[in-house]
Amino acid sequence: MNLRELQDVIERTYGDRDRLRGVPSTVAWLAEEIGELAQAVRKGSLDDQIHEFSDVLAWVASLANQMGVDLEAAVGRYESGCPRCRSIPCEC
Repeated sequence: MNLRELQDVIERTYGDRDRLRGVPSTVAWLAEEIGELAQAVRKGSLDDQIHEFSDVLAWVASLANQMGVDLEAAVGRYESGCPRCRSIPCEC
């Protein structure tokens, strides 16, 4: 699944509920999931880590949908490597 497909699935699955929750609450949920990812990275199994990475990506997609941000366009910033020096590996 690419990022555009992820955003579409998240929109169709949770979009109405996400908009009712609002951006501030979505940011709070995303922050909580990042904390859970940090715990999984430190102490969890690979399955735990995969689970938490997927939750973080889902909440990022939810937030992007609410903010009108196309994640495919956003990641395009890294298409040439480092956004600042345009090198792979980064030279700045």
